[in-house]
Amino acid sequence: MKSKLLLPLLALTLAGSAMAQVKPEEAIKFRQSGYGFMAWNMARIKMNVEGGNFNKEEVIKAANAIQAIANSGMGALYLPGTDKGKGWEETRAKSNIWTEQEKLGKAAMAFNKEANEMAKVAQTGDAAAVGAQLGKLGGTCKGCHDDFKAKR
Repeated sequence: MKSKLLLPLLALTLAGSAMAQVKPEEAIKFRQSGYGFMAWNMARIKMNVEGGNFNKEEVIKAANAIQAIANSGMGALYLPGTDKGKGWEETRAKSNIWTEQEKLGKAAMAFNKEANEMAKVAQTGDAAAVGAQLGKLGGTCKGCHDDFKAKR
């Protein structure tokens, strides 16, 4: 029984140690890169849905990329000291990210749910269903941006 508890505890400790070694500006760069990569892949899906030339394989690739980043644990990149500073550009994370953890957690869970669903819907090759799911996924992005991302 102890070994079943020890392994997850060790994994969490090692992950925490690794993140503690990331400099604030690196953490900001990593999260900006992740969000930028997801945005590019959402644009790829949108072009396929709205462009009149739906390519199922391209949509699947883009949806899988979004799903992978969404489930990668990017929340760990919101380290103390990353509320201000510069990665590729000045961070636009609002200070309430660190104070409204429950609200942020719900937003992240909603995004992950819709990203996972996008990967499933993409497999169907149904352009209308993909478009509808893209709307749901984009809605979770907008909700989080409205609450936790400063405008330029």
